[in-house]
Amino acid sequence: MPDARCQRRSLSSIVRPRRNLEVIMVQTYGLTHLNLAVRDLGRALRFYEQVFGLREYGRGDGLVHTQAAGRHDILSFAENPATAGLSGGVAHFGFRLVKPDDIDRAVAEVERAGGRLLRRGEFAPGLPYAYVADPDGYEIEIWFE
Repeated sequence: MPDARCQRRSLSSIVRPRRNLEVIMVQTYGLTHLNLAVRDLGRALRFYEQVFGLREYGRGDGLVHTQAAGRHDILSFAENPATAGLSGGVAHFGFRLVKPDDIDRAVAEVERAGGRLLRRGEFAPGLPYAYVADPDGYEIEIWFE
C-alpha cells in the first residue's frame, strides 16, 4: 500500500494549482431585494407595514414595491396565489432589530397583524430571536445581534 507522501505526489501531478489566478468580483451593495408571491397584495402590504414599517413606493401589474424609511432594502410583493407561501428553497429571511428589548413587541405585532410565532429563544444571553410566519406562510427571522 503506498504511503501518504506517494498519494500526495500522485495527486499533485494530476491536479496542478493555477498560477496568477486573478479573482474578479462584481461590486454590489449586498442583497437588497426580495420578491414574494402573495395571495392578496393588500393583506401583505398591511402586514409588513404594521410589523416592520415598510411603505409602498411603487406599484404596477400586480406588483407592489416597499421600503423602510431611510433604508435601501426593498421587499416586493407579486400577487400570485398559486405560488404564494412556497419557499422554492429559501428557508427564511430576516429583519435585524436595533434593540434586543423589542423582540416581545415584534412578536406581538406579528400576531396582531395576522402572522404567527413559530419558535423563539436566544442565540446567547442578550441575543434574542424569534421565527414567525407571515399570513402567506413565509418564515421570517427577527433577531438582535
